[in-house]
Amino acid sequence: MTIVNLAVNKVSDGWHKQYSHRSTTLNCDMRFTVFLPPQATNDNKVPVLYWLSGLTCTDENFMQKAGAFRKAAELGIAIVAPDTSPRGEDVANDDAYDLGQGAGFYVNATQSPWDSNYKMYDYIVDELPKLIEATFPVSDVRAISGHSMGGHGALTIGLKNSQRYRSISAFSPITNPTNCPWGQKAFTAYLGDNKSAWQEHDSCYLLAQVTTQLPIRVDQGLADEFLEQQLLPKNLEQVAKNANYPLQINYHDGFDHSYYFISSFIEQHLEFHNRYLR
Repeated sequence: MTIVNLAVNKVSDGWHKQYSHRSTTLNCDMRFTVFLPPQATNDNKVPVLYWLSGLTCTDENFMQKAGAFRKAAELGIAIVAPDTSPRGEDVANDDAYDLGQGAGFYVNATQSPWDSNYKMYDYIVDELPKLIEATFPVSDVRAISGHSMGGHGALTIGLKNSQRYRSISAFSPITNPTNCPWGQKAFTAYLGDNKSAWQEHDSCYLLAQVTTQLPIRVDQGLADEFLEQQLLPKNLEQVAKNANYPLQINYHDGFDHSYYFISSFIEQHLEFHNRYLR
């Protein structure tokens, strides 16, 4: 598979690199960004944290705003940030920010016109890791994390693929999308009216059913404007309690939904993942 290097920046003695490639899964050109710590060499393949971003974001938001490079370089962890949806003039879109391009919700769409391109679940789980592991000095030891819609993606993908990831974390995740406006709108469009298909991408339903318990850390700001209507972390907390699942969830006074929040705790998340990536 041919990939094209778009940008290179040295940072924290490692390398930040942006690429484009043709995705056969999504049937369009895609971008991703990778941070390679200084420990990453052909003789020393490093583990990878896959970061999934939220609504309206691209592969660039986390890399530019999270302040993760210093700690990732210290720990020897690569970071891969894909885009949040398929892109292009021929890719279906919507005028609203919470549907279409920039809002893939990390599912495989089954409904027209979205089903032609919107296979973000398969892209994140299969195509992208194969490309990353074949191209860069990284191993198949993986963790997954994300924010908001990307936190939903990290939780659901991690819970559905416990054999592929060592640990999961999320900032301000949409934890119960079948019961919030963002999730109901996206799932109706992408998956149709079959509510059982929705549940396959709802971390509350998935966590109640899993038999392998991966380490999970969630951080949530209490000044988040989307907390009560869209994110619903208390629902996930209750499911974890009922299932005796060792979910670590941390609430923080004063923090909102922004990257100011993420940058305040990203080093703790990297240290959390590092315990399981070694």
